[in-house]
Amino acid sequence: MHSARDRVEHEAWLEELEAVADRLDLSSDARSYAGDLFLTDVPESDRSKRAVLAASVYAGSLVAGDGRTQGTVADAAGVSRLSIQQRWKDLLETAGLEPPRW
Repeated sequence: MHSARDRVEHEAWLEELEAVADRLDLSSDARSYAGDLFLTDVPESDRSKRAVLAASVYAGSLVAGDGRTQGTVADAAGVSRLSIQQRWKDLLETAGLEPPRW
C-alpha cells in the first residue's frame, strides 16, 4: 500500500508504533492496519506525529477487531486521550474507511 521510501523515511516512527503495539499486545493485523493508517497521513510536524501514531494504533486495533480503549492506547503511546479522540475518525476517512457511528 505504501512505498518502501515512505517506510524508510518514517522508520523511527514505525518502530515506535511497534513498541506501543507491543505494550498493548496487539495482533499482527492491528499492527499492520495501524502502520498503514499512520503512513496514509503522516503530519509534517514532528510534534503532531506522536498523536497521529496513537490515533493510528487505536483505529488499527478497531479495524482488526482487536480494539483497545482510547485511554489505554493513550497511556501506552504517551499522549492524551483527547489527542486520539480528535484524530482517529479522520484517519479512517482519509484511508477510505467508514468510521463506526456509535
